[in-house]
Amino acid sequence: MKLSTSSVIGAIAGASAAPSSSPSPCVSVPSTPLRSAYQPLEHFTSYSIEFSSFADFAGNLSSPNKYSDNLLNNIAYYAGSKPLVRVGGNTQDLTIFNATQQLAVIQQFSTENPDYPANETIGPAFFESYQTWPGVRFSHGFNLAENSTEARKALLDSVPYACKALRGKFNGWELGNEPDLFWLPISGTAARGSNYNQADYVAEWLYWARAIRSKMQKTCPDLTNDATFKFFAPSLAGSASISKFDTAQVFAAGLNADKDIKYIAQHKYIAAGGDAGITQQGTLMNHTNNILAVNQLLNVSASIQATSGRNLIPNAPYILGEGNSLARQGIGGVSNSFGAALWGLDYGLLLVSNGIGRWHMHQGVNYRYQAWQPIETHNTTKGTKAPYYSNIAVSAFLGNLTNAEQRPQVVDLELPQSDESAYASYVQGRLSKIIVINMSEYNATASNLGYINAYARPVETYSFQLPCSIKGAHLQRLLANGSDSITGVTFDGFSYAAELNNGKPVRLPNITTGEYIKVGRDGKATVQLLRSSAVILNFT
Repeated sequence: MKLSTSSVIGAIAGASAAPSSSPSPCVSVPSTPLRSAYQPLEHFTSYSIEFSSFADFAGNLSSPNKYSDNLLNNIAYYAGSKPLVRVGGNTQDLTIFNATQQLAVIQQFSTENPDYPANETIGPAFFESYQTWPGVRFSHGFNLAENSTEARKALLDSVPYACKALRGKFNGWELGNEPDLFWLPISGTAARGSNYNQADYVAEWLYWARAIRSKMQKTCPDLTNDATFKFFAPSLAGSASISKFDTAQVFAAGLNADKDIKYIAQHKYIAAGGDAGITQQGTLMNHTNNILAVNQLLNVSASIQATSGRNLIPNAPYILGEGNSLARQGIGGVSNSFGAALWGLDYGLLLVSNGIGRWHMHQGVNYRYQAWQPIETHNTTKGTKAPYYSNIAVSAFLGNLTNAEQRPQVVDLELPQSDESAYASYVQGRLSKIIVINMSEYNATASNLGYINAYARPVETYSFQLPCSIKGAHLQRLLANGSDSITGVTFDGFSYAAELNNGKPVRLPNITTGEYIKVGRDGKATVQLLRSSAVILNFT
């Protein structure tokens, strides 16, 4: 059944459309991309899970977290394979392994930071969590920060358990998280002091990477040959104000001397909770701000490629190994809102269009920017959060990535305003899809931009001049009642709410789907969006 654009607008719960604003200029879309246009890697949409939260996200063999697995399967429906999962973060560098501990995890929290434990011990049962998600491949983070004799022995004691757990589902090791911040007196880590430098780090990393390999040879020799023993590195925070390291110089100092770097992993957050001046519109729902952030990542990449001694630079993909909206676990009402979902959609596709082939979106239990809360706690209800829907929308736009020849080239169409964006997808050189993202803030819970009626939501109109071969487009919409909504989000009419079917897709009857628009004889396609929403045009 084909329904009109006006019917989808009227079908959104709690919204009545205000008159359309002035339409954006018609955007001419090339029939083919430049040869240099970038493609994503397989598993572009991937996750980074805080080490101290992993057992809650995954469960164990007697009680696997099927809800989390359902959400991973939803990504695979569009992407063709499940996300890769990195298990790491700050708490990998304060976790000590105890081979005699019966419990999987024992944690102690401080009043200073309730978001994650001040210290943690894990036992052999922890590694059961790697067995609960069929078809997922993992990277496991080893503790480099704690450098006491006891901690170093525990590091090596954990190696046989880690390699056996990841056999058949291995994607990489990681030794240390954000070592460029080790010099800071961070609670719960063994700070190195202000004299700790890049040469110190490289020497330390090489020594313990080699020790891990030697230990692993006794238990998992198949994972220790040159083809299989691989790392994410250097996993720097890269914060210009406090980092003393430079990724390019770390490699120049010999980090890849053993040729065991699989991914050049960089971390990046848009801003941090507690920073001055953070707003939903100015910080997150802002294409210009996203460009600045991506350019910072690209500057690191360019610096690596320009480094002398190129034989030390790994022939490896450059990825965002950990990232999200607002560091320090986010801000309630901002980084868990639908506005943050629109941010994640724009940011993810901007990464792809600039050659950053994978994003491990970070999350943890009770974090305000998480994609989902895997369990019920006294702080947060179990549930699918708004940012998860951006992961679904990105995956739907990119499509099945398992076949390298079918992976799309993604091009930023460079719309004129900072609160909007559009991207074109080309498969084997032919235009396949366009996505339009309107990031102009509309709040569902208060009057917006001076409208007397709090629910009068403006409609934006976008036009595209298309190649003559395209006759029409099927639409898929990313919707919520407003950019401040933290629930009620849908993609293509589907909800992935935990309370409906434990994270499996449920088609909601009050959301219009199946829309189709025709391309005019002049080759022009026009689509309307509610302010603070997005739409994919799948061309026929």
